[in-house]
Amino acid sequence: MKELHESTLRILAAIRAVPEGRVSSYRDIALAAGLPNGARQVARILHSMARGENLPWHRIIKADGRIALSEGNGREIQIGLLRSEGVRVSKAGVVDMGRYGIQRSL
Repeated sequence: MKELHESTLRILAAIRAVPEGRVSSYRDIALAAGLPNGARQVARILHSMARGENLPWHRIIKADGRIALSEGNGREIQIGLLRSEGVRVSKAGVVDMGRYGIQRSL
């Protein structure tokens, strides 16, 4: 198995720290991992990780509350997983970050 870079390990730890029924943004995960400009790195890591990694990937969304995935690319799965945890997702695929979002103090 390939050894993961320290920054990747910090990102994975920050993602795992998002509790059930809550969401965080790519930006806040990057900040929690000590990478103030690392939102895209968070997205790349999530995209590259196998679904079997036991990551709560579905809890990571855009800073404005929108689901980042497009139709057919797992959007419906992400919305379903969030709703199963009690997170309200609008028909447009938006989560109220004030209610469900956690800040970078993960």
